[in-house]
Amino acid sequence: MKVEITTQKFNAGSMLLIKGDVDMNSSPDVRSSLDEVFKQGGAKALLINLSGVRYMDSSGIATLVEAMQNCMKQGMKLRLVELSPPVRDVFELARLSSIFEIFANVGDAQAGL
Repeated sequence: MKVEITTQKFNAGSMLLIKGDVDMNSSPDVRSSLDEVFKQGGAKALLINLSGVRYMDSSGIATLVEAMQNCMKQGMKLRLVELSPPVRDVFELARLSSIFEIFANVGDAQAGL
């Protein structure tokens, strides 16, 4: 399934809404969408909504780790939102759920920004 990526602005930054599988084939698309957000700069936060992602492989994880590093360099917060159960399982297996800020919904993720 081809990945669909929508970028939305909100008061403190941007949110990427990703739908589809994030794997070796689609990770470059996700990375380029993230690069666009970083080029704009000036944001306090980047939310990545993964509710529409049913499958993510190691290249998808690597893309998100890279996004977290870019956020740190720019002084932005990175928050993952609405992980689907299969993606949440991947994050827990890889022990990444303690490294990333993960929120149940967009409202919670935007709170405190």
